Amino acid sequence: MSIDRFTFAKPILSLLSPEAAHRATIHALRLGLGGHSQKPDDPILAIRRFGLDFANPVGLAAGFDKNAEVVSAALRLGFGFAEFGTVTPRPQPGNPKPRIFRLPDQHAVINRLGFNNAGLEAAAQRATRLDRSRGIVGGNIGKNKDSTDAVADYVTGAARLSPLVDYLTVNVSSPNTPGLRALQGRGILTELLSAVQQARKAPVPVLVKIAPDLIASDLDDIVHAAIDTKIAGIIVSNTTIDRPASLPRDLAAETGGLSGAPLFEPSTEILRQVYRLSGGAIPLIGVGGISSADDAYAKIRAGASLVQLYTALVYQGPGLVGRIKSGLAARLRADGFTCLEDAVGADAR
Repeated sequence: MSIDRFTFAKPILSLLSPEAAHRATIHALRLGLGGHSQKPDDPILAIRRFGLDFANPVGLAAGFDKNAEVVSAALRLGFGFAEFGTVTPRPQPGNPKPRIFRLPDQHAVINRLGFNNAGLEAAAQRATRLDRSRGIVGGNIGKNKDSTDAVADYVTGAARLSPLVDYLTVNVSSPNTPGLRALQGRGILTELLSAVQQARKAPVPVLVKIAPDLIASDLDDIVHAAIDTKIAGIIVSNTTIDRPASLPRDLAAETGGLSGAPLFEPSTEILRQVYRLSGGAIPLIGVGGISSADDAYAKIRAGASLVQLYTALVYQGPGLVGRIKSGLAARLRADGFTCLEDAVGADAR
C-alpha cells in the first residue's frame, strides 16, 4: 500500500495478529492498492551483478511474498528487485500458530513459520505471469520439512523455476526447518550447489543464503564451496537464533529466527568477513536490520553490492524504499563516489 494509505492503515494493522496483518497487506497489493513509484531511479544507484542490470540496489527479501503473489506490485513500489519464496516442492502448512511475534520497541520480529507455502507449482504458475519489466525477479527455494532427500528437493525447485526468474536463491539457513542449517557444511553444500547448477533449465545465476550464526571456519567452508561451484553470489544473512539482552524476556524465550534492528550489527560483521575471505571476488547481497539509508550504505561499504529488507517495512511502510534510495544517492555523492560500484567494500578492504 502507498505511504499515505499505510499511515492510515497502520493503527488497524497493528490490532491484527502479525499473520492476519500480513495477509491483509498481500491482499491489498494484489488489488492494486500498493501505489506506484513515479520517480525514476538516480543513475548513481545502478549496478551490474550476476550478469543482471539493477536500476537500484534495494530489494525485497524473501519471506514477504512466499507464493509469488505480489512481486510485480513490489517492483512498482520502487524496489530494484524482489525475491519470492521460500518455495518447497510440495505445499506445507508450516509450524503451529502463533508463530510470529512483534517486538515494536526493538523494531524487530521473531518468526518460526517453517516454510509455510502453497508449493512449487502454485508459485511457478504465478511466476509465468509476472511483470518483470520494472525490475529483477528472484526465486528462493528450499526443502520440505519431512523430506528424506534434501538435494532432490532443491533440484526439483531449480528445474521448475529457473526458466521463470532472473536468479535463484538456495536457502540453507532458515532456523525453522530441522536440519536445514546442516546443509551449510562444505561437503554437502558443494554437492547441493553443484546439483542445483546442473538442474537448471535456463542458465540463471544461483546464489546461496547463509545464516548469521556462523564461526570463521564455517564462513571459510561456505566461501570455498561458492568458489568451487562457481555460483554467482552469497546472500548474508538470514534470521538469527541469538537473543540479545535488550529483548523482553518473555519474547526472547520464543523459538524461531530474530529479524530487524538487533540483527543489523551481527549480520553486517558476517558480511564484512565473507567479503574479506573471498577477496571481494563473490558478489554479496546484504540483509539484516536495514531500516534507513545509513544502514543500506553501511552494508554496501562492508561489501554488499545489493541490499534487501523486509522487517523494517512492518514498522515504516513502503515509503521507506524511496527514502533509502534518495538517502543512499546523497551519501554516495557526499563521499565523492560517482557510482555505487566504487563504494562496495570501501570499509572492508
